[in-house]
Amino acid sequence: MAIFLILAPYGVYAALLMVASATLSLAVGAVLCFAVVALDASRGRSIKILGAGSAVLFTALACYAAWINPAISSSTVRLTVDGGIFALSLGSMLLRTPFTLQYAIESVPAETAAMPGFLQANYVITGAWTLAAALMIVGNLMTLYVPGLPYWSGLAIAIAARNSALYFTRWYPAYRRLKEQAQAATGLAQQI
Repeated sequence: MAIFLILAPYGVYAALLMVASATLSLAVGAVLCFAVVALDASRGRSIKILGAGSAVLFTALACYAAWINPAISSSTVRLTVDGGIFALSLGSMLLRTPFTLQYAIESVPAETAAMPGFLQANYVITGAWTLAAALMIVGNLMTLYVPGLPYWSGLAIAIAARNSALYFTRWYPAYRRLKEQAQAATGLAQQI
């Protein structure tokens, strides 16, 4: 359920961008981001880097599209949003608080969060999302600068990158647990 709430503003914005104006799409995305932030706050959870940053990003772009450049292209909007996601993701790692850490801490027992590999796993998962955002940027740039490239090709790259990061986010923690259990069993066997 949490991943749905995290991704909902992006999914709704992207769907609307295909059938409505950039301003409306971005404004709805901003409202949904603020709603997710408000929901977290009402449940006593922390304000997340990704949620708050996305709310600011969508709001700033919606204002730009409404008041400065109403004719902004959908490709430019997608490129800017993906660039913003990339900056938030990479920035969170550079600030030594990978954005996935905030979600993970709230969803696992304290013992798990205290494990030595927990922070490293969150860096790896946030890195996967950073890579996915970079691939989405490449897809958007291709649709802008490669003549004759079908519009859907950029969307296909974005969907594949996002779905790969989503799959990795679900797969990697289970992989780490199995690996740590195997190492613990090997260490125990060597002690005997």
